[in-house]
Amino acid sequence: QVQLVESGGGLVQPGGSLQLSCAASGSIFAISTMGWYRQAPGKQRELVASITDTWRTNYADSVKGRFTISTDNAKNKVYLQMNSLEPEDSAVYYCWYNDLQAGDYWGQGTQVTVSS
Repeated sequence: QVQLVESGGGLVQPGGSLQLSCAASGSIFAISTMGWYRQAPGKQRELVASITDTWRTNYADSVKGRFTISTDNAKNKVYLQMNSLEPEDSAVYYCWYNDLQAGDYWGQGTQVTVSS
């Protein structure tokens, strides 16, 4: 079992910044991928960014150049630095963990609202 706890969401004006954090605990394997998904009302959940155990990153086209994903060396925490936020970035953001043995795990979600 893997537990994921997110923090850092909130309300921000367009053009502003937020940093999301996710703390992972439990049966975390060295060979794994972590990342962030988001889901806006009426839309499907989409991958925002991910980072592998070899620190390879992947971003949705809509956030490239604005968002940065990172982890600590132990890969117990994953961060999402979000800059130049747009109203279209408003969504519930979910921390995600995957390894080949355990499968997918999700956090409870944190709301990000971009509005003036």
